[in-house]
Order: sequence, then structure tokens, then C-alpha cells
Amino acid sequence: MALPEHIELQIVTPERHVLEETVDAVEVPGKEGYLGVLPGHAPLITELGVGTLAYRKGTETRFLTVISGYAEVLPDRVIVLAEASEKAEEIDAGRARTAQERAQAELAKAAAGSEEWQQAAVALERALTRMQAISKAGGGAAAH
Repeated sequence: MALPEHIELQIVTPERHVLEETVDAVEVPGKEGYLGVLPGHAPLITELGVGTLAYRKGTETRFLTVISGYAEVLPDRVIVLAEASEKAEEIDAGRARTAQERAQAELAKAAAGSEEWQQAAVALERALTRMQAISKAGGGAAAH
């Protein structure tokens, strides 16, 4: 059986269908680290962490944030079911920076290990991921 030449990448959240595109390669933020996927990859299901998903189409690489969820990898398809996801170009850099500063302030005043501290740590991780996606994409996202 011939190996597929491309991968159908689908990214879905509870709110919307974020992306459906034919790509050459995908890098997914798994719970325990990043997973690279090329056409013909062995089937698997993995839990996602918080991070930047990258996909390559020709010579262009694009980036999205992924916040938790699962990914199903098949030889010709990757389906990402994420709690939240945004394309880098959709992220407002100013709002992401404000969220980062707010989370850092909350983290500094909360007792280490408390519920408030854990919530602030998650908020900070999400804000940093959004800033990282903007940075990897070349900083082209709007700063409204």
C-alpha cells in the first residue's frame, strides 16, 4: 500500500471548527511533549497539553494555540479535539500581553499551591502560549 503524500488536518473546539486543511507535516503539543506527524504515521490517540501546534504546507509554516484535549493520528489524517484553539493571526497581542501581566500579578499574590495560585498558573501558561504563537508566526498578529 502506497504511503499518503499529505495529511488532512482538522482542528475542532466546542465553539467552532478552527481549521480543515491538507498539509505536509504537523507538530502537536502532546501532554508529555511535542509529537511530529508526517504522512503515513502509525495510528494513535494522544492527550494534548497546552502549546503551539505547527503545520507545514509547502514552504510555509503556520501556528495555532492548542489548549488541552485529544488528537487522533491516522496515516492520512490528524484530528485535534481541543478545549480551545486560535490561529496565530487571530490573536490580539495587546490582549494577550494584558492577560499575561494579570496572571503574573495574581500568581505573585496567591499562596503557592492554593486554588487561586493554580488558576493563575493555568492562565499564565495560556497567555504565554498565545504570545509564543504570535512570536513564531513573525509577530504579525494585530495589537488592538
